[in-house]
Amino acid sequence: MQHISGTGYNVYFNEECYAYLQQLLVAGRYSRIFILSDENTAANCLPHFLANMATEIPIELLEIEPGEENKNIQTCIQLWEALTELGADRKALMINVGGGVLTDMGGFVSLTFKRGMDFINVPTTLLAMVDASVGGKTGVDLGVLKNQIGIISNPIAVLIDTTFLETLPLEQMRSGLAEMLKHGLIADRNYWNEFTSLDSLTTDDLGVLIHRSVEIKNEVVIQDPNEKGLRKILNFGHTLGHAIESYFLESETRQSLLHGEAIAIGMVLESYISKEMALLNETEYREIKEVITALYPAVVFTAEDIEVITSLLIHDKKNESGEVKFTLLEKIGNAVINKNVENHLIIKAFDDYQN
Repeated sequence: MQHISGTGYNVYFNEECYAYLQQLLVAGRYSRIFILSDENTAANCLPHFLANMATEIPIELLEIEPGEENKNIQTCIQLWEALTELGADRKALMINVGGGVLTDMGGFVSLTFKRGMDFINVPTTLLAMVDASVGGKTGVDLGVLKNQIGIISNPIAVLIDTTFLETLPLEQMRSGLAEMLKHGLIADRNYWNEFTSLDSLTTDDLGVLIHRSVEIKNEVVIQDPNEKGLRKILNFGHTLGHAIESYFLESETRQSLLHGEAIAIGMVLESYISKEMALLNETEYREIKEVITALYPAVVFTAEDIEVITSLLIHDKKNESGEVKFTLLEKIGNAVINKNVENHLIIKAFDDYQN
């Protein structure tokens, strides 16, 4: 598969990943290599990655506990301390091997250690391949508030080896699929159509779809790297989706949702709001709802749940002057940004989702 050129870096696929990496390391730019993984990727993915990486540069392995609950400044402090103890300098290279939590945090740690060292993202989940590892967003959560602390700055490369998908459980694959669905909804009607008949998809088809998803996101990010305008279309489903994800993460009585599971609900809710605001027609709304709800288990929300979730919206990073800003759909394949939404429409959207 042809590599995709971002702003100052490339996204490589499969065999090309390791050819690039070998060429980079032979050039002798780096004093030491630090490979960051979590307990899951260390066991399931790191052996394959290391087997395809030959170098005489000293390598140190760093490992963290998996999960969104560990994506915080305390984990960053532990990593900064470990880098210091192991003698890392600004000529070191960090390679982040893992899902979105790890690539977000590994990028942030790299960019802030000694005012910045190079890093490469090696996404191992479908979600990280099509979303988190591409576009330069790094950072950590502040309590249950998603991605409140961070920097937008690109890696020197992203290496996507679809072999890693063989290690993923179904729910993690489904989580990544939500971002791919989003890319079709906001930018490419033909791409969205590919997901209406998932039963006929092959492994090769999935590789092509991943490539197209990265293309869509990359095309948007190149035009608006710092999210001043167009890049906000990538937030479709995320205003309510992030609030739902945060609420379930904090709740002592509700089981946490994966990122994609929460975003899938957010996309249905925000599609309904789009319809109610006379942007999206009824037929396309029904199509979106049917496709997404067929793929993801239904979640029941109480009135109390909804009240807390709506209160979390005020902390969304996309807000301006205290107003919650939504990205909505005009039609499948076309999104609009900076839409104010009245609270009663959010309540109606939850009611419709549950009926």
